[in-house]
Amino acid sequence: MSYHFLLSSWGTLGNLSPLLTAGRLLRRNGHHVRVMADPAMRGEIEAADFEYVAWRRAPIGEAADPTDFSDMQDWFRKALFVPAPAYAADIRDEIGRMPTDAILSLDILFGAGLAAEASNVPFALLSPHVSFRTLPGMPPITSGLSQPKTPEERAEVDAANAGLAASLNPLLPILNQARVDLELPVLADFMELFDRPDRLLLATSQAFDFQADSLPDNFRYVGPLLDVPNWSKFSSAKSSQALRVKSWQAPWSAQSDRPRLLIACSTGAQGQRDLVQHVINAVGTIDVDAIATTGPNLDAADLTAPKNVHLIQGAPHDLVMKDVSAVITQGGHGTVIRALANGVPQLILPMARDQAANAARVEARGAGLRLPPSASHAEIAAAINRLVTEPQFKAAARRVGDAIRADIDRSSLVAEMETIAALGRAAHQQLRRGLLRGTA
Repeated sequence: MSYHFLLSSWGTLGNLSPLLTAGRLLRRNGHHVRVMADPAMRGEIEAADFEYVAWRRAPIGEAADPTDFSDMQDWFRKALFVPAPAYAADIRDEIGRMPTDAILSLDILFGAGLAAEASNVPFALLSPHVSFRTLPGMPPITSGLSQPKTPEERAEVDAANAGLAASLNPLLPILNQARVDLELPVLADFMELFDRPDRLLLATSQAFDFQADSLPDNFRYVGPLLDVPNWSKFSSAKSSQALRVKSWQAPWSAQSDRPRLLIACSTGAQGQRDLVQHVINAVGTIDVDAIATTGPNLDAADLTAPKNVHLIQGAPHDLVMKDVSAVITQGGHGTVIRALANGVPQLILPMARDQAANAARVEARGAGLRLPPSASHAEIAAAINRLVTEPQFKAAARRVGDAIRADIDRSSLVAEMETIAALGRAAHQQLRRGLLRGTA
């Protein structure tokens, strides 16, 4: 049976890419998929041959995804809570425009859940990272803590989980007012938001993640969603003049026996220019060859590079990673998981969002190292030297990578979405039959 799915995205291309991978899996099984997202994402969505639907009331661009993370509570208020009714109104309009058997939305797009509940449409939240919902015994996404092993560490994790909820609960009245306006029950705690969807789909690997004491009934690991985004299939030259190429060509000599590195910048705008330049300068002090992919939010012309570092906007990371000894990254989930899936150790210098949580997991698995963004050139160089000379890092990355690829192959995402869509369609048909009997 074929179903109609509405996918809704928020923020950066890094968030959109796993959602499009989910859409391709659903389409491959014969379902109809359309994608609602920021206008800046339209090209990527249409390149994937999906129908694009624009936000009309909801914020777009930097207004939707502010780059200032100095006050995280204020960032959450402006980006996620205040706009939720506008996102909900746009999604409800779209539900009315086209048949919708189920909704799949990014987990922090709170308005999607409002719209689905108010419209009686089944919905799933997709977490393209480690869990935003706090879980017993697991460090929260914002903490950078590791899996607790002692009573003292467990107390620290419990306090961090309580602290995340406490920081967000003062914002809950904003969402509760929207729920009242839509005649939905109010919530007593922020984390109850994640109990409302029919499914909470975690698009990561259990082999990568820490282990919680227990998982909610609607929680499912569905494996990473790692299709290569269209924008990264092309690269731009070191100069400000764009030179687009349709295939990856390594910039280093095949005869060179020097270690090769990939410096992979975040796809999101996080004010990362100074950190990227700092890393490039550090790599310039050691005997390696490297490429730095700047991504869609950083212009290569704004950076300077030594002779051993080649600057390009984008490249297919799966191909590049087969040719390098280590990856240096801020620690976004997609890059981290892709590096592990390719068996490549990594150095992570986390800035914000989920990056410290990903770094903690890589470090705990023995597949890489973590440094603060303030690390010196000498510290960065020393960490890189360890990654390319000490074999245990690559061996650990390969072990985790094998498990990640197995999780990708057995993903249950399509089956989970089909299950909730079938229930939703049956409920609507039963309601329709009841209405028809009532008018007979």
